[in-house]
Amino acid sequence: MKSNEVILVPVDEVHILNPRVRNQTIAEEIRRNIRNVGLKRPITVTLSTDVKIGKKYDLVCGQGRLEAFIDAGETEIPAIVINADKESAHIMSLVENIARRNNSPMELLNGIKYLKGQGYDDAAIAEKTGLGREWIRGLVRLLEKGEERLVSAVEKGRMPLYLALKIATESEAAVQIALTEAHEAGELVGGKLIAVQKLLERRNHYGKKLSTSSKKAKDISIDELNALYANDIKRKKRIMAKAEQLRQVLAYTAAALNKLLRDEHFTNQLKAEGMNDIPQQLAEMLREVR
Repeated sequence: MKSNEVILVPVDEVHILNPRVRNQTIAEEIRRNIRNVGLKRPITVTLSTDVKIGKKYDLVCGQGRLEAFIDAGETEIPAIVINADKESAHIMSLVENIARRNNSPMELLNGIKYLKGQGYDDAAIAEKTGLGREWIRGLVRLLEKGEERLVSAVEKGRMPLYLALKIATESEAAVQIALTEAHEAGELVGGKLIAVQKLLERRNHYGKKLSTSSKKAKDISIDELNALYANDIKRKKRIMAKAEQLRQVLAYTAAALNKLLRDEHFTNQLKAEGMNDIPQQLAEMLREVR
């Protein structure tokens, strides 16, 4: 058989070495693409050496494409057969999954940990996946801290990695400064900033994990209830403090504007500019603080 030669292999003769649960939206997109334009890239397999499995090939990459063909009722799929032992094929499959960056946080962590267990350092993993050494290192640090929500946000491009690391490791005051700096630098603007703020609220309320399924009341300890109550009080106090700060700023502004409106030189200047009146809502607010 020639190297890189594409052949047709029976779908029921392919064993998935590294099965993963695929996001249904992604899976449907793969199926739709194959229906519309056909299979653009063959799957990659190697000859199986495990007689217990009872299948001729081990899948190296292309689980989504293989499953799409099976769902469509196809009996054969185009494939490239490479020469690799089971361990090498498994590692190649992991590397492809990591590089695609559409894994769940735990799949990423387990995949990277497996590669590390095989003796690969951050530089080697980065070279194989094309993701960058600092990205790998930062991602592992977040995952080891259980920061699934932050990893997901980084993966989806909703926040930069350095900001996620600050959120995971630094104080709330330092995080707020980092958010302000990111906003001023144009890294968090508009919808991105709102999305990060909502993420932080969910993280504070539900925890670091992506699963938001709450425990049953009988499973929640008194200490956990006290912690939830204390966190809720802190959150409300922060909201009240911000509201009071805003009220003071508005009161000061209204008082200053009132004083200016009583200044003859200021009002004459306004008239000279053709500004003979002010909005009704503003006028009513100024009357309230007099």
